[in-house]
Amino acid sequence: MSPAIRRVEASDAGHFVRVEWEDGSESRYPCVWLRDNCQCPLCFLPSAGARRLPFEDLDVNITVKEVALADRKKVSVTWPDEHASEYEAEWLKKRCFSEEARAEMQAGLFLPERQYWGSDLQLPKMPFEEILCNDESAYKWLRTLKRVGIVLLTGAATRQGELIKLGHRIGFLRLTFYGPTWQVQDKADANNVAYTTGKLCFHTDYPVLHHPPGVQFLHCIKQTAAGGESEVVDGFHVSNKLKKQNPEAYEILSSTAVDYTDVGVDYCDFAVHGKQRIIDIDSRGQAVRINYNNATRDAVFDIPAEKVRPFYAALKEFNDLLNSAEHKFTYKLKPGDVVTFDNWRVLHGRQSYPSGPGVTRHLEGAYADWDVVLSRLRLLRRRVLSRD
Repeated sequence: MSPAIRRVEASDAGHFVRVEWEDGSESRYPCVWLRDNCQCPLCFLPSAGARRLPFEDLDVNITVKEVALADRKKVSVTWPDEHASEYEAEWLKKRCFSEEARAEMQAGLFLPERQYWGSDLQLPKMPFEEILCNDESAYKWLRTLKRVGIVLLTGAATRQGELIKLGHRIGFLRLTFYGPTWQVQDKADANNVAYTTGKLCFHTDYPVLHHPPGVQFLHCIKQTAAGGESEVVDGFHVSNKLKKQNPEAYEILSSTAVDYTDVGVDYCDFAVHGKQRIIDIDSRGQAVRINYNNATRDAVFDIPAEKVRPFYAALKEFNDLLNSAEHKFTYKLKPGDVVTFDNWRVLHGRQSYPSGPGVTRHLEGAYADWDVVLSRLRLLRRRVLSRD
């Protein structure tokens, strides 16, 4: 049922509008926010969902001239310049400024729920073709990807181009200097350590970029008989462990800007240099992105000499936690498998495999941005839940 309003009045010398709801709760709305978000055609363009009111026309000290309630479902406000605004009860209720309401709205928009894991990971699996053609399955895939950080899709064709289908399913893929998709296999004069048969230590991809790709797809087209096992670790789970175990090390890794470099030729020639903190944190000190790739960490290090050894000690402790048996999960991709994972959270690696004549192992990779993935997730959720 849509919310109903019992009473509405101006408060705090007209700087707030207080709404008393039928369920007994109350909400207080600042008048400057109400005026800024007037929904009339002069102030708002519904077809674009965008504000038309120029900010320079907004009086930040505005007060209401008159406020009234219509049919318990709508608040009407008249402003000092006689401009009139109306606000639907449901619209207001969702945007209540209480801590609980704000948390509920943010959770609905950004889906922050996380399921942490270590070596006990029960790797979620879904059929590749099913998520391409079924909205409920696609919603479950992306919802699980956001919550757990990794999902294995099975049964894709063992040929290049299957990841393009995933791109179309979510919207589009992320183009990088390695192309719209890229081939992970042993190559002469490799321009990336992944294009060798050697072991790959735990890393996130592309921390050299100002905005690293949020999601990674790896499609197994051909797999070697010996070696080549994949390894993953939950970087957020390990970061939480480090924070409890050694707060000083956590503070160093979350405050020190590390130089990264990537120079070469692939989709085009490139010379990329960037700076990232190994552990990116939010205002509450919680990890929101891991930026760690030892292969592309630059020899250039822009910190005072006396801070270098403490940084290395902190990174060594973090790296040891990543590689501990209790935290890492090992599996082997089969031809037709597509592993999809959160590149901001899940660090991945690979065990070495024998080199030999011809291609013995071939994965195709691609990236997508979280903005694109979350957009599709919200649209699928709206579509799927509306059927219930």
